[in-house]
Amino acid sequence: MSGIEIAAGFLLIVASLVIILIVLIQESKEQGLTSAIGGGANDSFYGKNSGRTRDAKLSKFTKVAAIIFFVVTLVVNVLAAINK
Repeated sequence: MSGIEIAAGFLLIVASLVIILIVLIQESKEQGLTSAIGGGANDSFYGKNSGRTRDAKLSKFTKVAAIIFFVVTLVVNVLAAINK
């Protein structure tokens, strides 16, 4: 294994962990009994808007991490095919 493949493998692990953590941090969009039990009734202006911006940022970070994961996976596979 070359140094590039090791670095790419490390990037894959980091990107996958980032995706997992960001998805776990995001709030659920489901409404109903679980939202009522968990305190989903936040009617203040600040609470509503800060949640949207936070969720929007987390969603954007998830997309960026997924793109990085996809690109690094393609690069690793291309390098492996070239080195065969």
